[in-house]
Amino acid sequence: MANVTVVGAQWGDEGKGKLVDWLSSRADVVVRFQGGHNAGHTLVVGNQVYKLSLLPSGVVQGKLSVIGNGVVVDPWHLLGEIERIRAQGVDITPDLLVLADNASLILPLHRDLDVAREAQAANKIGTTGRGIGPAYEDKVGRRAIRVADLNDREALEAKIDRLLAHHGPLRRGLGLPEAKADEILASLEAIAPKILPYARPAWRLLDAAVKAGERVLFEGAQGALLDVDHGTYPFVTSSNTVAGQAAAGSGLGPKGPGYVLGILKAYTTRVGEGPFPTELFDDVGRHLSEVGQEVGVVTGRARRCGWFDAVLARQSVALNGIDGIALTKLDVLDGLPTLKICVGYQAGERRIDYLPAGLKAQAALTPIYEEIEGWTASTRGARSFRDLPAEAVKYVRRIEELIGAPVALLGTSPEREDMIVMRDPFRD
Repeated sequence: MANVTVVGAQWGDEGKGKLVDWLSSRADVVVRFQGGHNAGHTLVVGNQVYKLSLLPSGVVQGKLSVIGNGVVVDPWHLLGEIERIRAQGVDITPDLLVLADNASLILPLHRDLDVAREAQAANKIGTTGRGIGPAYEDKVGRRAIRVADLNDREALEAKIDRLLAHHGPLRRGLGLPEAKADEILASLEAIAPKILPYARPAWRLLDAAVKAGERVLFEGAQGALLDVDHGTYPFVTSSNTVAGQAAAGSGLGPKGPGYVLGILKAYTTRVGEGPFPTELFDDVGRHLSEVGQEVGVVTGRARRCGWFDAVLARQSVALNGIDGIALTKLDVLDGLPTLKICVGYQAGERRIDYLPAGLKAQAALTPIYEEIEGWTASTRGARSFRDLPAEAVKYVRRIEELIGAPVALLGTSPEREDMIVMRDPFRD
């Protein structure tokens, strides 16, 4: 396979950062294709810990990194992140980082709207308050300001007027002060010279890279169960997070994504509101949270924890066209005497093997569990299948059977090299 697409196959936070960082060393180009700075990846390289939100993980490896048109970009946050990573010794220049010139921008008024809505909502979605949803609304409403507009004052003025014609009534209804066109224009003109050096037609660059035989790694954010179409709607993110979006969000075309690698934790976590059939509120749940250090990279929010849900994972395999799985955090399960895997749901009188689309139907599901013997020996840092306890091997093999996809990579600690490689996605 020439190209690889990495997607979260649960609700995000599956450990994509580590895997993308590891795969970056085998790639020539790394591309972010959706989301905004509401997602975070933690990369541990030697003694350095890098926390990235908008920047593709390839920057740490010195690989050409592209923020695609499917991403909504807060330009102030982007510059801040660039400076922060520079301070850690990674020099980010326009030769290393490319920003799609047709990507849409997140403005302060988007953040205002996001925070005000969430604060006043009776049924909260659990957004990060960073303006991602409102920015996508303006994108599909055809009133967004895009990166290329920063180079055209006349177009910028007209677009700001169109934008405020929509946001003015919303702000008044939410009790927010009026947004002023001249202030927005001045702030964008001030930041334009710092942003525009990175702006290029990303689709053209990627087309040339593929034709030259270079390997492209597509880096997803969030997880498939937060997809705006296929996730637990409305408790989802505002973009398509499934692998198919790698084509639309980069401009490379439907054959571009290549091998699809789905990332799954050896258990399940979720941040924010919404249904979670296998969520635990007992000592096991606390074990998963504490040993797994389950705190959001971007928000600092504690993640909800539960048993591995094979029903959701199997559905994710189908939705993403997953070729192989990277199973992370196996070591977090060390010491648990008995493990459970959800193999189906009880929905009233019926047993079902998929997540229904209706919110009420999702909330009413009761998990049906299969129990598996746990292990006492440590798996932390294992780099060979031979190093694993027999019970851990059985657990991994059972997951493969239940979800209908092979485990290609098995993570046994946060360290990049602590991984058992069954299949290299760039070679299979």
